[in-house]
Amino acid sequence: MATVSDFVIQRIREWGVSRVFAFPGDGIGEFDGALGRAQRDGDGLQYVRPTHEEICSLMATAHAKFTGEVGVCIATSSPGAFHLLNGLYDAQMDNQPVVAIVGQQGLNALGTFTQQQSNLERVLSDVAVYVQTVVSPAQAQAVLDTAFRTAKVRLGPAVVILPHDVQGMEMPELEPANWVSRSSAVAPSIAITPPETDVRQAAAIINAGKRVTFLVGNGANGATDEVLKAAELCGAGIITTLRAKHVVPSDIPHHSQQLGLLGSLPSVHQMSGCDTLVLLGTNYPYGQFLPPSGQARAVQVDLKPEQMGLRYPTELNLLGDVKATLTALIPHLDAKRDHGWQADVADEMVEWENEMEAQALIGYDDGVNPRRVYHELNKRLPPQAIVTADAGSTADWYGHHIRLRRGMLGDLSGRLATMLAAMPYATAAKFAYPDRTVICTIGDGAFQMLGLNELITIKKYMGQWDNPQLIVMVLHNDDLTQVSWEMRTEDANPVWSESQDVESVDYAGWAQAARLHRHPCQDRRRGRRRVGCRVRESRRHPDRRTYEQERAAPPAAHHVGVREEHRRGAAEGRPGGADGPGRLGQGSGQRGHRAHQGHPSSRQGAGRLRPPPSKEKVMSSFVNGVRASGNGLLRASRSSRPSAACCSASTPASSRAPCCS
Repeated sequence: MATVSDFVIQRIREWGVSRVFAFPGDGIGEFDGALGRAQRDGDGLQYVRPTHEEICSLMATAHAKFTGEVGVCIATSSPGAFHLLNGLYDAQMDNQPVVAIVGQQGLNALGTFTQQQSNLERVLSDVAVYVQTVVSPAQAQAVLDTAFRTAKVRLGPAVVILPHDVQGMEMPELEPANWVSRSSAVAPSIAITPPETDVRQAAAIINAGKRVTFLVGNGANGATDEVLKAAELCGAGIITTLRAKHVVPSDIPHHSQQLGLLGSLPSVHQMSGCDTLVLLGTNYPYGQFLPPSGQARAVQVDLKPEQMGLRYPTELNLLGDVKATLTALIPHLDAKRDHGWQADVADEMVEWENEMEAQALIGYDDGVNPRRVYHELNKRLPPQAIVTADAGSTADWYGHHIRLRRGMLGDLSGRLATMLAAMPYATAAKFAYPDRTVICTIGDGAFQMLGLNELITIKKYMGQWDNPQLIVMVLHNDDLTQVSWEMRTEDANPVWSESQDVESVDYAGWAQAARLHRHPCQDRRRGRRRVGCRVRESRRHPDRRTYEQERAAPPAAHHVGVREEHRRGAAEGRPGGADGPGRLGQGSGQRGHRAHQGHPSSRQGAGRLRPPPSKEKVMSSFVNGVRASGNGLLRASRSSRPSAACCSASTPASSRAPCCS
């Protein structure tokens, strides 16, 4: 006798799913038993069980991001379902197809306030594009198929709720009957092309532009060649959002990487100078970094109509898949002879990359410069590598220093920007691509959330991977760095150690206890060469690497300024200002300044990228002992505690921009 659970497992396979991320419990117990039977019979699903349901949903979301397939997570009733929420919101906010199957108490228990019975449909309705409880076996087929179909087409999470008694009921053969739907495991294609008239209108707008910029988001994933061809024809500069780093290879000279607090000055210049803006598969959320209204004519291509014309007043919105739309658009684009705009972007990027290298090579007396770690890692990334970053300061260093070449992948929690996602993302990537090297970059605050636990998952499954190289790089500075800087730069608050300090843990020792390779790296004065050596060594075997990070290193590029309110606060002596508890102006900074006289970025000739220094733009100090020098480069030395941030730039820093989709 085939049960509803047996049917659901087989149907999941028919939808092309071979792996699920799950955690057992009595509310889903009958279904768990069916998963075990199917696996023993050789007709089941690969069952990956991490240490927490939240990890299950984050892994399912990451699987969808890295593979383009539907990610599936499974959990028990109320407590398990609630733990899934964070990962499901990550899928919702980054437009990823995920199906969650959650348990529920028996039908007779619904609405009776019994053990672990909650109104799951009400709870999950905000996050899900579709949520439904299966209340009879004849309903199971239609509900499951609708969940998968809706997730794939509407690009979001769907939820199927299976009450415990329904899981074990006999699954009938469906016959034509009133109220019974007979469905198929087939979804329509979303490779949508807009009408020809709209495509021609878009081409006319782009052809009329002299300084065209493409802002490329993860919705353009899979359209790399089409993006490059269109940019070549119209002479466009290219900016990618953080989640789309891999969409455009880093060796494209007119690709200026990201925009905003984690972006580049050439990207800022593109936005201030473009007369035509083409948004391709992006819901870039930081409108303050986009051109002023009316500066540029704009065209947007997306599959999400609610996200079109939302950040910038577009002249034309094309509802369509980026790859299909560009394929239709390219024949109508004029080949420009003047590529001066692209050349300017390329020239500025050379200078910007020199600047990033110079900042990476700054040394500290009592900890690793985190930029140096990413700089050395980037130089050593093997072909086909996959890099994950967390939503804290690791996203800053990832944006500034990691350059993904063709064939590489990278990702993080985007619009949700949840901490700790780097670990389940990396593990999910390893399951999807067991032959490839995966590098997880994560801060100590995020690592303490659930990352430490996930070393257990790595230990459990690493024997199944063809290439066991999964490197976890922990930046250890005993501080919630991103949050600390946000509190000081956005709200002018002084340092508050009770909320910002992270209890120091021997992460390398933890890895050793899990029998993983470990490589602590403190990078004291005489050991700075070890950073590159340690990164190189880590590629030889799976390990956990700890870098004791300089705590005062600010997570922002030097082109980003501080919000006007904070400047006024500093002038007026409010908390966090020059005379407030943060004691902004009292660090000597002399040790760091002397140490870097003659630094590569201090040379004349690279100044075209840097705004001229002025008292209005260069505040007195970056932190106690951290200075903004005359050419815009941040000079740094260690202070006992950073107090406030400021940089030389004309771009406001009123919003944090760690992750953009």
